[in-house]
Amino acid sequence: MQESDIRTFLIAEAFRFIDRAVVLPGIRRIAMIGSLTSAKRDPKDVDILLTVDEDADLTALATAARKLKGAAQTRNKGADVFLANPSGQYIGRICQWRECGPGIRASCDAHHCGQRHFLHDDLDDINLDSNVVMNPPVEVWPTVVYHQEAARDLLPYLSRFRSNEERLSDHEASE
Repeated sequence: MQESDIRTFLIAEAFRFIDRAVVLPGIRRIAMIGSLTSAKRDPKDVDILLTVDEDADLTALATAARKLKGAAQTRNKGADVFLANPSGQYIGRICQWRECGPGIRASCDAHHCGQRHFLHDDLDDINLDSNVVMNPPVEVWPTVVYHQEAARDLLPYLSRFRSNEERLSDHEASE
């Protein structure tokens, strides 16, 4: 498979995940970070950042994240779903295991394994920069916001998430 095909595949899988996530309760914002937001020809993974309510049930989100990760692994690539709270604080990643709870996995390195099901708070290993959390390269949902120039091949996917107000504004500007 050519590099451009890999990139196209990963972008499609990222947006398949986003389509699953936007309907889940407790999701406040979905953003893309990492190499897919740039024009990098051979990205190593998909990186998605979600802002979630403090009491959001992460079970369905974990299922969607495992599907994304599994799809990426079919091409020897990876995927991570990072989480932030509504205050803009990075809180960890989605747990990769189908079953999540204290004592289920001896190898779990989450600080508070099972305290919040499917939250993998391995903050000693991975901790996103607060600027990335507050101003990710591309916010996809609920409104598309560019904090940096997005790769051109993302634009057709992002256009599906533009608000009606933005489309109206574009239409009025072209008249």
